[in-house]
Amino acid sequence: MRWTLKPKPSEDKIKHLAQALNVEDFVATLLIQRGIETFEDAKNFFRPSLEHLHDPYLMKDMDKAVSRIESAIENQENILVFGDYDVDGTTAVSLVSSYLKSHYPNIATYIPDRYDEGYGISFKGIDFADDNGFSLIIALDCGIKSIDHIAYAKAKNIDFIICDHHRPGEFLPEAVAILDPKREDCNYPYDELCGCGVGFKLIQALGQNRGETIEDLVPYLDLVATAIAADIVPITGENRVLAYFGLQVINSEPRPGIKALVHQVKKKVLDITDVVFIISPRINAAGRIKHGNHAVELLTEFDFEQAQQFASEIEQYNADRKDLDKKITKEAFQQILENNEVERFSTVVFQEDWHKGVIGIVASRLIETYYRPTLVFTKSGDKYAASARSVKGFDVYNALDACAEHLEQFGGHMYAAGMTLKAENYQTFKEAFEKQVSSTISPEMRTPEIEIDAEINFSDITPKLIRILKQFEPFGPQNMTPVFMTSDVKDTGYAKTLGSEDEHLRLFAKQTNSDGIAAIGFGLGKKLDLTKNQNTFQLAYTIAENEWNGNISTQLMLKDIRTNERQIKQARPVSGTSL
Repeated sequence: MRWTLKPKPSEDKIKHLAQALNVEDFVATLLIQRGIETFEDAKNFFRPSLEHLHDPYLMKDMDKAVSRIESAIENQENILVFGDYDVDGTTAVSLVSSYLKSHYPNIATYIPDRYDEGYGISFKGIDFADDNGFSLIIALDCGIKSIDHIAYAKAKNIDFIICDHHRPGEFLPEAVAILDPKREDCNYPYDELCGCGVGFKLIQALGQNRGETIEDLVPYLDLVATAIAADIVPITGENRVLAYFGLQVINSEPRPGIKALVHQVKKKVLDITDVVFIISPRINAAGRIKHGNHAVELLTEFDFEQAQQFASEIEQYNADRKDLDKKITKEAFQQILENNEVERFSTVVFQEDWHKGVIGIVASRLIETYYRPTLVFTKSGDKYAASARSVKGFDVYNALDACAEHLEQFGGHMYAAGMTLKAENYQTFKEAFEKQVSSTISPEMRTPEIEIDAEINFSDITPKLIRILKQFEPFGPQNMTPVFMTSDVKDTGYAKTLGSEDEHLRLFAKQTNSDGIAAIGFGLGKKLDLTKNQNTFQLAYTIAENEWNGNISTQLMLKDIRTNERQIKQARPVSGTSL
């Protein structure tokens, strides 16, 4: 692990903001590191408002999209809402379809089969629309590269509205409207929306056209917040506002489907982490193990008893997903060892019977051990299909683009992507990808990094600080939970390992002249010896609250422990300092 101290802002900026907000200097430092430098910035950050959402008509083609939908409704056309099978896609389909159904009955949904049709718009889906009299398809979380598919639909007199957030290719499909803030010719003020977020902007525009206010659309934000959390988009700007109010809906009046997923959770208030680890995997499990239609059924069901039945089925899919995840991960590790690929710059593995629905999860698991760009392939029809995951700072999409001659198709983001290739091209691609990664990845990218926001003492951890940190929520990319570092720490003698394999660590840490504080480190069981014999050590951690039997106490969530010998160095102004 590399410990990297984030660059410290100028003292003048820190003092000015600390005085304006009446907070400690290191709290002002945390804010400035997040781009918050003035009282007004802080007000917007700590007090998100629906008024901060942008006018949806600033998005290119929004007027065309609304006009085409209104025309379809006026002419009694059948509208098909089409979306990807993951959380972002199924929530987006649920959002747009349920909104349209509240105004117009001739609405249906379509989620492609992960195994039969693959990612994105499919010819089978277009044929379904043609056979069933749909003249307008609204595609969500996909479609930006579907040039051939849109042309195929156009020949059948089926119009498309594309709502996507992925990077466009060199050419755009000939759709009636393409809503994608990442279009080069789109001047929308915020381009980090997820697919469901773009879908929300569409219904926001439709709502404005019908005289509805933004408050009328708040009930849909539980879906948007779930998608934002699952798709790992930055929790900044509009996403922060949407996630903030979406969490309020989840915790107060969620739709029956989400309520059914979380009703057995004992926590009274769910945060974004709970959405990531409780709600999102279950919604995803439907598309991974069975079919994404099951997720849409759950999220659009308004009878709670029926929603509970759907949720029970999805719970079983999630259990099956976990079992497959463990099995395939074990087989992938074995393959890396047998092929003598431990020292490579990338991981590319394949087995034809691996379940396509979990290979993305397996790729993430492999990165936990072999920290490098990872692709996991399985057989899909007569081709090989893969999910890619990357490490911090390395753009796997660009690496795939450099190897595109060996691929049939690919798409995705900097840190996650999908692709297909012909079986005979697998080995050639594997070597080309390894060569591309080895020539472009930096040494720092090959070592996991812990970014430290600030060094503090335990005496700084006060009720006021905890109250302020809670107001930093919701956390996520570009607004991560603050990570602190404390030196000269000792255990009070109660350190011990936990877990069936002693994989976790629990200790009660203190500094001189400070009260002790409980700490737990998942996966840090091997570091128990560092805490023995009254040794002093350094901790990297986040601050949390632990609720037990109705009592709430402060607890450190440990990221890492190391000896107390190495000192903090002066941070570099751009990339930070490795410690």
